[in-house]
Formats: sequence, structure tokens, C-alpha cells
Amino acid sequence: MDIRYLGHAAFTLSDDDATVLIDPFLTGNPTAAVSADEVPATTILLTHGHGDHIGDTVSIAKRTGAPVLAIVELAQELGEEGIQTLDINIGGTVEFDWGWAKMVPAWHTSTTPKGTVSTPAGYLINFRDTIVYHLGDTGLFSDLQLVGKRHPIDYALMCIGGHYTMDRFDAVDAAGLVGAKTVIPCHYNTFPAIEADAQAFKADVESATGSSVLILEPGETTTA
Repeated sequence: MDIRYLGHAAFTLSDDDATVLIDPFLTGNPTAAVSADEVPATTILLTHGHGDHIGDTVSIAKRTGAPVLAIVELAQELGEEGIQTLDINIGGTVEFDWGWAKMVPAWHTSTTPKGTVSTPAGYLINFRDTIVYHLGDTGLFSDLQLVGKRHPIDYALMCIGGHYTMDRFDAVDAAGLVGAKTVIPCHYNTFPAIEADAQAFKADVESATGSSVLILEPGETTTA
């Protein structure tokens, strides 16, 4: 299974048969590694409704036919665009041919560009028996330690940029709570307000926890 970082909070999880696309903010993203008209998708997961996470969801879903998994209110809004949506809520799990995705809490806000208010979330994802946790946009909170209690986490995709989410210092504590084998930082250096030192984050996490940190530049891939 390949994990590819597309910039900001966007990732793909893929093998020869399936591509899970998460938070595809590509158009207007100065760090985007691909364009919206070329990225593959068989399933799209959205953590919340902000424009830098919904991004190009509608155009990609129309082009690929990929269903979009999102919290109920967001799924309802997107369904009005004529795309296939799968609604879910916190604690819910949806099964797919490639595995499953469970929606878990995140501390943030969520209002779409059209004004739909919903609850933000993260995802615990089982892709071909590799467990990936995309934290979404979140601040530090203690329940992060519960997410991997029954399903130990192989990779945590973790925001570190600060300002709109937790910063790299809080993210060190988050890494200790999550307990993933590997942490991949995201949601940083897209804009000046969220500039962060990923190398310093790596050093701090690896000295304070049992996790390793893998820094991916936009467009880079790691194989699980």
C-alpha cells in the first residue's frame, strides 16, 4: 500500500486496485503535487467542510465516479451537486472492498463555503490491513489516546501548522497519545500563517515518544 502526500492535508492511500483520496484541496493550493483533473480516486473521504479540505471534491467525484464519505450534513450538501455520497457520523464505520473507514472526533470547526455547519472529524482507516489515522484539523485533546486502542495505528497523518490547528509542540503530545508506529506531518507550510519546522517536530517526537516521524514533501510516496 502506498501513502502519497499531495500537499496541505490531502493524501492518497492506494494499491493496484483502489485509491482512497482524503481532503482533496488541490486547486488554489500552492503546495499541491497534482491537479484535480489527474488525481485518481475510487473513494473520497472528507474530514470536514472548510474550503481547504472540500477543495476539488465535486469535480473529482464527477470525473471518477468515486463515492464521497462525509458527515451527514456535509454529505447532504454535496449530494445536491449530483455526486454519490455516503453519510456517516462520529463513531460510524463504512465497509469498502479495500477495507473500512471509521469516523472519529476532532476538535475544530466546520462550515462550508455555502454555509452548511457540521461537526469536524478524523478517520481511522483500515486499508488492506494497514491502519492509518488521519486526524483531520484538530487541537490537542486527551481522547486522541482512545482512537487506536482496539486497532493499533501504523501511520498517523498529523497536522502541525498551528494557527488553525494544533502546532508542532502540541502535536508532540498528540503523537504520544496516538502511539502510532509512524507519524507523517501535514497541514503546514501551505500559507505563511501555518509555517512550521517539520525537522524540529521530528526530533521532538522521536526523543519524547516511541513513534518515528516520516517527513514527506508534496508528491512523495512511502510504501507500507
